[in-house]
Amino acid sequence: MTAVLDAPVEYDFCPHPISYLCGHCPCDTCEDCGQCSGGGACACECMRAERALAAPRFYLGTHMANWLATSTIPLFISRNRLKNRRTFPRAIAPWALDSGGFTELQRYGRWTLTPQDYVTEVRRYAEAIGNLEWAAPQDWMCEEVVIRGGVMNGMRFHGTREARGLKPGDPEQDLTAAVRIHQRHTVDNYLELCTLAPDLRFIPVLQGRLLDDYKHCAQLYTKAGVDLTAAPVVGLGSVCRRQATSEIQEIVRHFAGQGLRLHGFGVKTLGLGAYADQLTSADSMAWSMDARRSAPLPGHTHKNCANCPDWAIRWHQRIVRQHLTPAA
Repeated sequence: MTAVLDAPVEYDFCPHPISYLCGHCPCDTCEDCGQCSGGGACACECMRAERALAAPRFYLGTHMANWLATSTIPLFISRNRLKNRRTFPRAIAPWALDSGGFTELQRYGRWTLTPQDYVTEVRRYAEAIGNLEWAAPQDWMCEEVVIRGGVMNGMRFHGTREARGLKPGDPEQDLTAAVRIHQRHTVDNYLELCTLAPDLRFIPVLQGRLLDDYKHCAQLYTKAGVDLTAAPVVGLGSVCRRQATSEIQEIVRHFAGQGLRLHGFGVKTLGLGAYADQLTSADSMAWSMDARRSAPLPGHTHKNCANCPDWAIRWHQRIVRQHLTPAA
C-alpha cells in the first residue's frame, strides 16, 4: 500500500537545507520557541530568514503538482504541469517553477507564449499556490539539436530557423552565431520580465554550449546593467543533456569562482559528487526514470513507482546523503 505525502515521514536526517533563526526547520516540533501554535510544526514566520549552509538546496523535480500540498521537500515543477489547471494546491514548502522552455523550443522552435502572458501565469501560481521561491525566465536552450532540429532519443525537434530570421532556402547559420541569437533572446526576455513584473522573482539564466559561450552570455547581462553576483540565484542552462561531467564542472567552477550563486537545471546526480559544493541549488527528476526501470517497492501493487511519493522521497534522501551532505 502506497503512503501519501501528507503522512508523517521518517527521515534519517533533516531534508531541509534551510533553518529558521530560532534553530528549527519545517519538520520540527518546537514548543520552546514561543512563536508556534500548539507546539506544532515550526511557524516562526517573523523569523523565517534562511541561514546559508554548506549543502545546496536540492529540488525534487516532479510532474505531480498535487504533491505541493503535502511535500516538505522543496519541489521543482514545470509550467506545463500547471498551465491547464483550474485550481491549485497550496504549497507547504518552498518550490521553484520551470518555464517549460525546452518543450516550447522542441515542439515549436520558438516561444508561443508572450512575456506578458507568462507574467500573468506566474503571478497566478505565486498567489494561488504560495511559497514560490523563484521562476525561470523564457530562456532559449543552446543544444545543437534544439537549434538545428532533428531527432534525439526518439524526440523530434522543430529547430529555430524561423525564430533566427532564416527563410526557406537560406543556408544554416554557423552554430556559434545561432547560439549568440539564443543568448540574446534569453537575456532580453529576462530584462522584459523584470520590467513587466519587478515584484516577481525571475532569475537570470546563463545559456551556451562551450565555456566561452557562457562567458559571452554573462557579458550580455553585464552590458545590460545586470549584476549577476548580486542575484540570489543564477540558472545554468543547457547542461542536463551533456554527457561529460568534467565539461559541466569546468563551467560551474568558473562562475562559482566569479561569485555567482548557481542553480543547476536537471543536473546529473553523479555529477553532483564533483561540483555540488559549488552550487547554491540544483534540481532533478531522475528518480522517475529510475523507478520506471525498477521493480516497485515491497508492498506496492502498481507496475512501477514512477509516480510514487514513497520512491521519490527515498531517492531524494539517498541523493542528499550521498552527494549533498557536508562531511562531519
